[in-house]
Amino acid sequence: MSWVMGFFHQDWIHDGETATDVVAGHLAESIDEEVLAVRRDAQVLGNLPSETLEVLWDAATDYLPSFERIGSGAEWTRTVVDLCDAQLSAKAEVHPLAGADTEDGLACLDAVVAEIGGVRFLAAEVRAALVDCARRSTPDVAFRVLLRAIGSAAPDASLSSDQYARLEAVGSALQYGEYLVDAVRYLVED
Repeated sequence: MSWVMGFFHQDWIHDGETATDVVAGHLAESIDEEVLAVRRDAQVLGNLPSETLEVLWDAATDYLPSFERIGSGAEWTRTVVDLCDAQLSAKAEVHPLAGADTEDGLACLDAVVAEIGGVRFLAAEVRAALVDCARRSTPDVAFRVLLRAIGSAAPDASLSSDQYARLEAVGSALQYGEYLVDAVRYLVED
C-alpha cells in the first residue's frame, strides 16, 4: 500500500485524470506479486476506522485528492482492493505471494510502535493512527506507511543517526530490501 501512496506526488495528475485512473494505470503495468501485495495491504488496512485511514493516507501521500472527491478513507481503500481484483481477474493464472511477502511482522510489533513514537516531527494524530495500524492491521504495513510519512514530512523532518540505524534494524528484521528504509536516509542529520 505504501507503494500506491507513492503514486500521489506533485505530478500525479499526469498519470491519470482521477486518483482511481492513476492507481489502475500503475496496477496494469505491474507484475502479479505487486498487485497481490497491494491488495493484501489494502485488505488489512480495512480493519481500521475510516478516519484513521484518512489520517494515514494524508500523512503518507504528498498530493492525494481530498476525500470529498475519492470517498471516505474506507471507501478509497476498498476502491484500491477492487482495482487489484479487476487487474487480477484478467489473468489466466496468478501465483500466490510467498516468503517474506506473506509475513505480517508481528514479531516486530514493539519495535515498530517504539519507532513510531520516536518520530516526534509527525503530528500526534499521525503517530496514533500508525500505532493503531500496527496493532489492528499489521506492523509490516504500519512500518512501511511510517517510512512514507517520514518522507512526506520533509523538509520539516530530520532523523538522528541512531534513529535511522534503528529504522534499518526494523527493516532488516522485516526482511526488506536495501532500498525501502534507504529512501529516508537523506533525512539523517550530519
